[in-house]
Amino acid sequence: MNTQPPLPASPRESLGVLLGLVRTEMVRAMEAELASTGADLRFTQFLILKRLSRLGPMSASELARAVELDGGAMTRQLDQLERKGYLRRCPHEQDRRALRIELTDAGHAIWQQLTDCNERVLGAAQRSLDDTEQAQLHDYLERVLRALRDKT
Repeated sequence: MNTQPPLPASPRESLGVLLGLVRTEMVRAMEAELASTGADLRFTQFLILKRLSRLGPMSASELARAVELDGGAMTRQLDQLERKGYLRRCPHEQDRRALRIELTDAGHAIWQQLTDCNERVLGAAQRSLDDTEQAQLHDYLERVLRALRDKT
């Protein structure tokens, strides 16, 4: 005889688990979109191109922080993207010991091609939400992020 209480029909995931699952599905969907275009890129490489496109040239360490990679992983990603011709390492204007990472013309072109992929995935992720709910979700997530970053 089973003496354990029955499990709820549909348990709610914790916030952390739910956010992790959403991120995993977003990455999966984005990589599927990238593959459908023929772009030979992984999600992390897409993020690197996106950050460089939006923020402009920066150091490898700034870029690593922007996409949440450690130094070794960033170096591997930059090497691959450089081999593909999408970015280059250039001397820093003020510090001759430092390098700046910038997009090449091919990098700008592939980013323009991939922008639609990004919009399709984000649209699909929010398709069950109306405009008000989308704004609320964005607001809630920004507030959670601020609370987690607030050290006081």
